Amino acid sequence: MYEPKVNDYVVWHTYPTPISGWVYFADNSYITIEMGTSPKDEENIRACPIHRNNHILVVCYPEYWNQLEYVTSRKSIYDQTEDPLAVVGEGTGGEGI
Repeated sequence: MYEPKVNDYVVWHTYPTPISGWVYFADNSYITIEMGTSPKDEENIRACPIHRNNHILVVCYPEYWNQLEYVTSRKSIYDQTEDPLAVVGEGTGGEGI
């Protein structure tokens, strides 16, 4: 079974709509998948300057990891050399889902 890691791009084949995004946090208890971000306003940045964006995260527990399709990986959150949406469907390990 696929073991999700931080900075993997995955598709979670949920019903009725699949969820795709980067694995933002990984632990043996659960992972979070980052579906998107939105910029904070200046007031919220002053209140919490360690993050400049709001992160939209979904929790996925180990019993659902068999529904994950690995698509690609990146070296870090700053590595955006490839558009992951362009390679969705070319993943390995989850083709039979």
